Amino acid sequence: MKPQALLPLDDALAALLAQAAPVADVETVDTLEASGRVLAADIRSTLDVPPRDNTQMDGYAVCRADLGSASAQRPVQLRVAQRIPAGHVGSALARGEAARIFTGGLVPEGADAIVMQEMAQADGDMATFAHCPAPGEWIRRAGEDIRAGSVILHAGARLGPQAAGLAASVGLATLPVRRRVRVACFFTGDELAMPGEPLRPGAIYNSNRYVLGALLRALDCEVTDLGNVPDSLEATRAALRRAAQGNDLIVTSGGVSVGDEDHVKPAVQAEGELKLWQMAIKPGKPLAYGHVRRAVDLGSAHFLGLPGNPVSSFVTFLLLVRPFVQRLQGMTDVAPRTLSMRADFDWPKPDRRREFLRVRINAQGGLDLFPNQGSGVLTSTVWADGLLDNPPGHAIAAGDAVRFLPFSELLG
Repeated sequence: MKPQALLPLDDALAALLAQAAPVADVETVDTLEASGRVLAADIRSTLDVPPRDNTQMDGYAVCRADLGSASAQRPVQLRVAQRIPAGHVGSALARGEAARIFTGGLVPEGADAIVMQEMAQADGDMATFAHCPAPGEWIRRAGEDIRAGSVILHAGARLGPQAAGLAASVGLATLPVRRRVRVACFFTGDELAMPGEPLRPGAIYNSNRYVLGALLRALDCEVTDLGNVPDSLEATRAALRRAAQGNDLIVTSGGVSVGDEDHVKPAVQAEGELKLWQMAIKPGKPLAYGHVRRAVDLGSAHFLGLPGNPVSSFVTFLLLVRPFVQRLQGMTDVAPRTLSMRADFDWPKPDRRREFLRVRINAQGGLDLFPNQGSGVLTSTVWADGLLDNPPGHAIAAGDAVRFLPFSELLG
């Protein structure tokens, strides 16, 4: 049998994203609870921010014409006629008067600049000025941050704390968001044991359950963890049927190769449909995508089967599952930002596949390489700050510019 051609990563990702229609359900949530959710509609401001001219500094609101050419040699004295704290409205400023004003206070009518308090000397109800401010000095103008009617947040964006704060700043108590994507996951292999259990001969602890579950929760998914599934076709089919009910996506690790004990492929084929890809990346080569039927007339759940080696599973999730989930969530921009950085190591024997090397930023601003790049070396993912995206067959010499994918762009 002719070997299956290796599929380039970009082609696999494009094929996946073409299948990832956003969930249709929209919820209205309290803005206090909106961080981490994906907006379902553009958000427009109903007001100017700030709504009125206000001061950036503690100081004195003045009419510049009253200060003329005030200087250290010829200071000018004005009567302080009123006091304007933030949240209070002062009266119109008469000529020859100043207003004591505090950060955020509304600039009174008749004032055209603020003199910061360090530039004035108070004496009872009088203040002496040795400085004439520039027009508008230390005044925040109405609408200089946000204009009423403008879009402040776009549909398809994941809301961070600052975005929730921005919505609150224009008075929005609730926001429309896509409902959370529901994901079921399970893990195949008779060799798997759970932490806390005795490790019998030939067994390994199931680290993928902890890594993949945490990655899905970091993406704000609702996760149903079905745990370890025995290596049998019947058990795998039963797990798939259970996972499909009420979930948008099923994620597994292990069992997607072609060995006698790899039951995921025939199980998915029996319960739905499957495409098995051999991708031209390292680590991470096998990837399964398909659908698992739900009960009659309830459609199907997406299925993604990842390799069992922990680093392969981790990297494949970041490169493929993460953007797939984000697109299901309704996000429009799912491409992580990359940095051009300097390699401080040699990589003279590259693989023919596209490599994702675990690297860390050093004190000199370059990248160091973890010495063991094996697909089972989970310590490399903890040590590293991100992945170096190395083209197929490309040797690296110390000093070369390389493409760096920071984990800060890939985790959550």
